[in-house]
Amino acid sequence: MQTYTHIGVYGILVRDHQVLLVQKARGPHIHKWDFPGGSIEFGEEPYETLKREFAEETGLTDIAGIIRKASSYTLIYPSRETELEHLHHIGIIYDVEASSGLEKLRSDGDGQDSLGARWIRLEELGRMEVTPFVQEWISSRMKQG
Repeated sequence: MQTYTHIGVYGILVRDHQVLLVQKARGPHIHKWDFPGGSIEFGEEPYETLKREFAEETGLTDIAGIIRKASSYTLIYPSRETELEHLHHIGIIYDVEASSGLEKLRSDGDGQDSLGARWIRLEELGRMEVTPFVQEWISSRMKQG
């Protein structure tokens, strides 16, 4: 079994009872909905990753973020070959605010990781296929009431 550790940076942007999500274009969560974000490039600070990934996946460039928490999960999934891969995914998760461009989302995808960004009503989330980080966020909101 191959093992991998992945560190990513993700942002949670909520407004008017909606959350901004992107649909995954590849990987073990293909077609699921996730927070905008992705891998830290070599030498990049996590906050710079957040801004870069938000611009690439959503088109939003005027954002500010405050770190919320670090989170992780482990996933076993089939690789492209016949064996299983074991992924330990660590996410640095920010609460994000944006002051402009909220209606001009990149809905066509970025040609790499995202099939497009969309505002999702909070009450719809329970009926959607989402990634573990989004599921954890939904669960924590439900516990808060």
